Amino acid sequence: MTTPTRLNTLIIGSGASGLAAAVFLHRLGVKDIAIYTDGLQRGTSLNAGSDKQTYYKLGLYGAEPDAPVLMAKDLSAGGAMHGDIALIEAAASPLTFANLVHLDVPFPHDEFGQYIGYKTDHDPKRRATSCGPYTSREMCLSLTAEAKRLNIPIQENRIAVELLTDKGRCRTTGAIFINTAQSAQGGQCFEIVQAENIIFATGGPGGMYADSVYPVQHTGSIGLAFEIGAQAANLAESQFGLASTNFRWNVSGSYMQVLPRFISVDDQGVTREFLRDYFPSLPDLLNAVFLKGYQWPFAAGHVPGSSLIDIFVYVESIERGRQVFLDYRSDPPDFDFNALNQETRDYLTKSGAHLGKTPLQRLAALNAPAISLYHDHGIDLATEPLPIAICAQHNNGGLAADLNWESTNLKHFFPIGEVSGTHGVTRPGGSALNSGQVGAWRAAQAIALKYQEKTINDEDFLAQAKESHQRFSKPRPATPPAPSDWREDRLILQQRMSRAGAFVRTKEKAVQARDEARKQFIAIKNYDLTALTDAVAIAETIRNRQFCLAQVYYLTAIIEQIEKIGSRGGAIVIDPENGAHIHPALPPHWRLKPENTAWRQKVMLCQPDGDGNPVITWQDCRPVPTTDGWFETVWKNFRETRRSL
Repeated sequence: MTTPTRLNTLIIGSGASGLAAAVFLHRLGVKDIAIYTDGLQRGTSLNAGSDKQTYYKLGLYGAEPDAPVLMAKDLSAGGAMHGDIALIEAAASPLTFANLVHLDVPFPHDEFGQYIGYKTDHDPKRRATSCGPYTSREMCLSLTAEAKRLNIPIQENRIAVELLTDKGRCRTTGAIFINTAQSAQGGQCFEIVQAENIIFATGGPGGMYADSVYPVQHTGSIGLAFEIGAQAANLAESQFGLASTNFRWNVSGSYMQVLPRFISVDDQGVTREFLRDYFPSLPDLLNAVFLKGYQWPFAAGHVPGSSLIDIFVYVESIERGRQVFLDYRSDPPDFDFNALNQETRDYLTKSGAHLGKTPLQRLAALNAPAISLYHDHGIDLATEPLPIAICAQHNNGGLAADLNWESTNLKHFFPIGEVSGTHGVTRPGGSALNSGQVGAWRAAQAIALKYQEKTINDEDFLAQAKESHQRFSKPRPATPPAPSDWREDRLILQQRMSRAGAFVRTKEKAVQARDEARKQFIAIKNYDLTALTDAVAIAETIRNRQFCLAQVYYLTAIIEQIEKIGSRGGAIVIDPENGAHIHPALPPHWRLKPENTAWRQKVMLCQPDGDGNPVITWQDCRPVPTTDGWFETVWKNFRETRRSL
């Protein structure tokens, strides 16, 4: 076992939130820090986006009134979100947005310095802004440059394989990594880090799904936290949406608003426009496709409505076994622009796209970079249709955190970014990017004010680290050797989650999948890892184990949602016996179990019992705080308590 590296704060993950936390810590005087990542180029923040990737913050343009409490109420309006966390995300949004502007992230503004906004989903005001398709990439590039300017150590090729705690599992004390650039011979690839604090910024659970718009190289590591008993919140609440599959990208906004054709192809090459089966006329069909651009993520609240299109795609692809495509090359022969409704015509006309004779021509007028993006990845929308599926896109739930983004049951452990479960049932588009920056700021403040002193006993830590390291490196002759190719196990678990834990849910499938995940977890846990000679294979095998454990947690939460809540947020529950008919042209088993709204003002918590099995409990949502302060009083309290949060 190598000699441990000792730090005040270990940042795991190099996405926008992890990088921001490192920069904020350094500015606050906490400089004994390091970022550990499997690669600066590998995260979701750097490689994901949409036609116009949104950043959500307090309104900063024109005469439209806005205030932190108003934004907090909109953030938490979907339910299952604590109002005080929403208020913090709203109040701190101008500060963290200004930090990004200071770092030259190119958010658009006018000559007076007003930062223009637009309305996004679940947004009654114009708080959204964007740098284009790659807003989060621009954030990462600027934050990385700042971290390097500050000489913050960044250790790449490191995959976290275990989090370490004290004996009572009351706090975290460090982590074990595999350095994939090192040889696995004699355990040389294992590295130990002792840290007073861990900022856990590992992103969403993209590696759990086969149908996923997360970048291929992004996997997520929430299973590491479940292994040490971290409490989770709202795991059943995720977002899914239409995305291209040959290049993983959300086909939202402009990609829908230019009215592409939805076609499917069977294994004999026979093509058909399947959406015509569900609409009384072509204009009705096209108006629904246009609306899908505004309401891109699947939403149970839009059934009936724009989210019917996701269901129709699911039936065509999953139940009928046909490959579904978007076709931008031509309009249907009976296309008539003047037959579209007023909203569709006005939008395309005002955008200068109404003269286009094909969806591609309209897209070129409306959003030319959306075409270039696919061209840059070897896809020519002018000559080939675009394969699509309904893909996992974002997890609104995650690890439970307090007002400083510190774990609710593990001290010194700060989950930030998508791995933090601060969101509720729904959220305004782009609010996740803001939440990651605000969480980074609050966590950095908390560490700077409370956790700069050394409190870990070195001998106790070494004993714990040695015990954990031996579980990985000690031969286990009585157990089966780990297979040399970890990809087979990965594919099995990913297909299972897309089948049972995506946007169409049934209790039977969820229970079966949870039981299968538990069996696979036990099997992988018993592998003899010393049979592997490649560091990457060891790390990915351990990841498979963590994915299976995470699936047990997520599917347990989904089963609870199916039984008590029904259809809400990003998923519907199918109840063939007692549910309501969704659409007359759908097969008869497509009956929707409605939402039991009594659970809207509760947060679903998940935590292991003494045997390690996840147990669900419920917590009432805390309201948005009523703030009617008087300056002199607030100023006095600030002067007296400014050293604590």
